[in-house]
Amino acid sequence: MEYLSASWPPRRDANVKLLVTGGAGFIGSVVTRLLVDAGHEVVVLDDLRTGHRVAIAPEATFVEASVHDAGAVLTPDAGFDAVLHFAALIAAGESVAHPEWYWHNNVVGSLALIDAARVAGVRRFVFSSTAAVYGNPAEMPITETAPKAPTNPYGATKLAVDLALTGEAGAHGLAAVSLRYFNVAGAYLRPDGTALGERHDPETHLIPIALEVATGRREKLQLFGDDYPTPDGTCVRDYIHVEDLARAHLLALGTATAGQHAIYNLGNGNGFSNREVVDVVRAVTGHPVPVEMSPRRSGDPAALVASADRAHEDLGWRPTKPALAQMVGDAWAFRQQQRPTTNVGAA
Repeated sequence: MEYLSASWPPRRDANVKLLVTGGAGFIGSVVTRLLVDAGHEVVVLDDLRTGHRVAIAPEATFVEASVHDAGAVLTPDAGFDAVLHFAALIAAGESVAHPEWYWHNNVVGSLALIDAARVAGVRRFVFSSTAAVYGNPAEMPITETAPKAPTNPYGATKLAVDLALTGEAGAHGLAAVSLRYFNVAGAYLRPDGTALGERHDPETHLIPIALEVATGRREKLQLFGDDYPTPDGTCVRDYIHVEDLARAHLLALGTATAGQHAIYNLGNGNGFSNREVVDVVRAVTGHPVPVEMSPRRSGDPAALVASADRAHEDLGWRPTKPALAQMVGDAWAFRQQQRPTTNVGAA
């Protein structure tokens, strides 16, 4: 119970039973591992559309199914104490090309899960949201009260679920927490030498793509825009280590309050430019990373940096691994583990 408050769980003195949707993905698999290591009973529900079976903690029970069918698992007699919901499609560019996929999976699937939780009497819910709900912010750092103006269907679908959770909390007493991520990076390196990292296919995130260039799997790295109003002209983003991010979910379980929907930004509060990221990848790997500059992409803000003051105050959460070099180093260590069998990283 290291991360859970003394006032929870409601029915047991020690361990709890948790449903983790999307637990075969990058962040969901790390949270599952932390929950299992803390002694909790975890059931992972994932359709493996983008996740990987190998990433799931072997101590967890795995159910291969769509989040739309969560009601078959989350039944009134199943004994679940809470839901942690990660199952979603996450590629902003893809969401523009195929918005119907995102509305069906991210919104319709989430509503089915919320309905199942209500029927089962499970009244504690932690949701994986995103900074994409803010769109192009007018002020920096971004607080939770900033205007919500997503620029793509991915951000819009996540915002829709946030709004649904607010309604569910007010009408039906759900204790809900949404955690809005900025840029998640790194890998979870366990004491036994195993690691959990990104395995997206195709990969769309800057650090793993840069590592693919460093290993020779890609010829060069494409950066979009070098004329932004930033110190070096490239976009600035707030990066957070996946292990720090995962800890916040466990803290959120212990602070969720019946009838309330709390929303927290999760970030370091510091920004790193795309050029800085490439320089750190070169330094950590010792390999060249050729870069090709391309014009700006439509909708890319110059900078996105979080204010996580609310999470600091309410959750007692602070990043313990804020250094970009550590995030890149851990991601590189994971990548090196994968090379004997595959050069593709984990989801």
